[in-house]
Amino acid sequence: MAGRSTRELRIRRHSRVRFKVAGTAARPRVAVSRSNKNITAQIIDDLAGNTLVAASSVEAAVTVSGSNIAGAEAVGKLLAERAKQAGITQVVFDRGGFAYHGRVAALAAALRAEGLEF
Repeated sequence: MAGRSTRELRIRRHSRVRFKVAGTAARPRVAVSRSNKNITAQIIDDLAGNTLVAASSVEAAVTVSGSNIAGAEAVGKLLAERAKQAGITQVVFDRGGFAYHGRVAALAAALRAEGLEF
């Protein structure tokens, strides 16, 4: 699409994903946000409009850089631990318009490895 920025195109892709994916109390949504330096994930109940748990590579609990796959895996493990403490076992995955590749896929794999189902 000529004249559209990368950010605008990602937002359009994200809106298509969000049309199909919604979080409920039984199956909240894992929303992933990625920048060049960091990665963040939240588990959200869209019906209530609440963020239930969150994890980010800027936290002190994550000791590796968020700009690589190891950092994304660390954020995924931290989020899964917090989800278990909150009693969350099943989620739906919202890739946020980002390609399911690299850091986003590594975060999802870490969530699955820690026992979250989606």
